[in-house]
Amino acid sequence: MLEKVISLELPVGEKLVIERNRLQPQTLTGREGRISVVTGIHGDELEGQYVCYELIRRLNEQPEHLKGIVDIYPALNPLAIDILNRAIPKMDMDMNRIFPGDAKGNLMERVAAAVVDSIIGSDVCVDVHASDTFVREIPQVRVSEDFAQKLLPFAKLLNMDMVWMNATATVHEATLAHSLNVLGVPALVVEMGLGNRINSTYGNQLVDGIFYLMKEMGLWDGEVKEIHYPVISTDGEVEFIRAEEAGVFLPNIAHNHYVQAGGLIGRIVEPKTGTVRQEIRAGRDGLIFTLREYPMVYKGALLARILTEIKKGEQ
Repeated sequence: MLEKVISLELPVGEKLVIERNRLQPQTLTGREGRISVVTGIHGDELEGQYVCYELIRRLNEQPEHLKGIVDIYPALNPLAIDILNRAIPKMDMDMNRIFPGDAKGNLMERVAAAVVDSIIGSDVCVDVHASDTFVREIPQVRVSEDFAQKLLPFAKLLNMDMVWMNATATVHEATLAHSLNVLGVPALVVEMGLGNRINSTYGNQLVDGIFYLMKEMGLWDGEVKEIHYPVISTDGEVEFIRAEEAGVFLPNIAHNHYVQAGGLIGRIVEPKTGTVRQEIRAGRDGLIFTLREYPMVYKGALLARILTEIKKGEQ
């Protein structure tokens, strides 16, 4: 059942409408649990569009097994999704920096406040993101250390490859997930894939995990697929590799593969002279969970992240 979260008039004579699709049992007892799945905060992150489609499709195939409430928000920033723009059009503003919003504020602050208000009461919220157009990410859950004790039991069930625990100092307090966690709703951030792309394999992996989580929460009594449990990391176990030269980056290793210390990750080359400007090598053993996809690089550009403290075969 499609429901309007908020509808606001725009200066051009159109409306900004945020909707959710609520799926629930035909007969309600008033004691149902509730999960919210949100995506589309950034208009260039499309992985969540497939997740919403596939989740709704599977739920509609077997509605008799649904025992709780599933709220799906496919587009929190529809104006940006329409033009595949990361920020809010015309405002050049990151929507994920204005939560929890303000019901009496400007247009997007009111939108943010309405979204948060509609999610309050959920037993858990899954906030689905993709990477940008430059680097590819393996399916992962990101949680703040402040809320790790509450979030890890949920995160482990989402069928992702890893859980990255971020230090408090690196977490933006004005994000949707942080705001919901502060307000008492366990909120998990899923990051996977590449900007402006859809990887259905990653999407199906997450949807399988959402159904598994729903079963554990008593929201679903149908069949679920077996999941694999993620590697748990901390910021201290992640090696960031950045370009020291500008040029064209040519990777020498596949994404989501193990690399040994000193192993060649790739080269930055100069096409005009046919020379290698920099060889990029791993500082430590580990798993390549982030890898540069866009070939043009500048000094300081992120090339890869390596999850260290993990041995080959453990991922």
